[in-house]
Amino acid sequence: MALLSILHYPDPRLHKVAQPIDAVDDAVRQLAADMAETMYAAPGVGLAATQVDRHIRLIVVDVSEDKDRLMTLINPVIVDKDGETVHEEGCLSVPGIYDKVTRAERIRVRARHLDGREFEMEADGLLAVCIQHEIDHLNGKVFVEYLSRLKQQRIRAKLLKQAKEAM
Repeated sequence: MALLSILHYPDPRLHKVAQPIDAVDDAVRQLAADMAETMYAAPGVGLAATQVDRHIRLIVVDVSEDKDRLMTLINPVIVDKDGETVHEEGCLSVPGIYDKVTRAERIRVRARHLDGREFEMEADGLLAVCIQHEIDHLNGKVFVEYLSRLKQQRIRAKLLKQAKEAM
């Protein structure tokens, strides 16, 4: 396994729409394993392939306290949603920035396992928020885009400044 580089906002590659995965093969399974290792090391609770500059519909999620419930979703699609919740979100691609975002409280997702089998699952709470957040990445959207234009401009300026100072 390998740690992957995570793209940082406002990198334009974060706005690429990911393509469906036609076949779940060893390369997809290896990428999923590398993404999980990267997510845990960051540390984070979710990571989309888009964030590591792979533009395929693959996400990994683990919201458990002990980091022992890794979920890999291939070609995830939200097929139903209900309710509304406001949750403070952060993002490995937007380091150090946290803000409140409104999302569906409960979702039903259809996806594929690493063995290629299709499944559906229901999620609520942090898991539902995390899955919606990661699917947004696959659709080329970063959570800060739910915020006001002014907040987006401030975040962009702050992160660009940090990137210049890091050079």
